[in-house]
Amino acid sequence: MSRYDADGQRAYGHSIESMSGIVLVLEQSIEVDVSPAFAWNFRTDIANWSDPPATFLLDGPFAEGAQGRTMVPGQPALVWSIRDVQPGRSFAIEMALDRATIRFEWLFGAAAGETTKLRQRIILFGNNAAAYKDQVEAGFGSTLRDGMKRIAEQMVAAGQPPRAN
Repeated sequence: MSRYDADGQRAYGHSIESMSGIVLVLEQSIEVDVSPAFAWNFRTDIANWSDPPATFLLDGPFAEGAQGRTMVPGQPALVWSIRDVQPGRSFAIEMALDRATIRFEWLFGAAAGETTKLRQRIILFGNNAAAYKDQVEAGFGSTLRDGMKRIAEQMVAAGQPPRAN
């Protein structure tokens, strides 16, 4: 599996090129006006995951190997696993498909001041990945930028101190 640091450099001994049968890579990054520690804690708390109408459940703590589910009304639950956790730096969510895998990599890095460079990389790979390419591209290609912006806004709002009346 690939692991990259927040600047997109190869890290942890593997590269994206070593993944078998990659058919799609989507990537988006954004700077967020919160500290990297705050961004990490916010994103690894699935209570903060908001993508209606989907809801999310995690079986146990946010840790390597933990399994979770995404529920969308009227559809079977999507089961995923947490992989490659580097606390404070990166993690991945992997979902097995029929002879393919979709991987969502989240990378957290320090930017200027107390801000965070947040990057998400979506990788579709495997022997049958081409069968899912159009669906994944349609589902994430045009919405990734806005989704990252929404997550950044949620982080900033959650990181603001309460206002006095």
